[in-house]
Amino acid sequence: MIEIKDIKKNFGTQQVLKGVSALFDTGKCNLIIGKSGSGKTVTLKCMVGLFEPDSGTIEFDGRNITAMDFKERKTIRREIGMLFQGTALFDSMTVEENIRFPLDMFTNKTTEEKNERVNFCLKRVNMENTNKKYPGELSGGMKKRVGIARAIVMNPKYLFCDEPNSGLDPKTSIVIDHLIQEITQEYNITTVINTHDMNSVMGFGEKVVFLHEGLKYWEGTNKEIMTITDGELFDFIFASDFLKDLRRNAKV
Repeated sequence: MIEIKDIKKNFGTQQVLKGVSALFDTGKCNLIIGKSGSGKTVTLKCMVGLFEPDSGTIEFDGRNITAMDFKERKTIRREIGMLFQGTALFDSMTVEENIRFPLDMFTNKTTEEKNERVNFCLKRVNMENTNKKYPGELSGGMKKRVGIARAIVMNPKYLFCDEPNSGLDPKTSIVIDHLIQEITQEYNITTVINTHDMNSVMGFGEKVVFLHEGLKYWEGTNKEIMTITDGELFDFIFASDFLKDLRRNAKV
């Protein structure tokens, strides 16, 4: 479980986060949604430690990371897996080397142990026998799978995904969504996903936090979203008049 309490963040004179509080449950895919500029990316980056909030607290299973020094935070950071929007794979490294990178950096495992873990993760994301390929030889969906394999190679307790479906076609997006959901439930991970993909929200949004202009505007489930009839969340979900009319006609 991750809890953020009254997180505020300024960049110069611009206040991006104005006091965001939310609880992200273990074993669930917790989604952060919102328009561009709403603060969802900044919130995610504060949670993983890429940005330092100006005030407020961030707790990982009761451990207040905002009160820790750099050395104390290392323990929690080793428990975090991150899937970046652009996958952030190293082009000069093979698939195997990319996935093994965190193990090389943060563990004292033997080469045999590392290779065993890499192969396990590759199998888990249905990417067996791609060890020696380079990122340039992979499709967008395959790169995302490798990114997920690298994110879970350290057996994390917390998984953060920044726009995991960015640049993917709808069919591949669904495959990636299902994979993230399966891994979250299988390993009982606290997964936090920053997304604008409404298919993802409707598909597995057990917990959804909607940000608007730096504040938490709404919190609930994908089923509860369908009961929204007006306001900022309604306008965000049913962005086009066509979708709004489709929803109204479906209720007639």
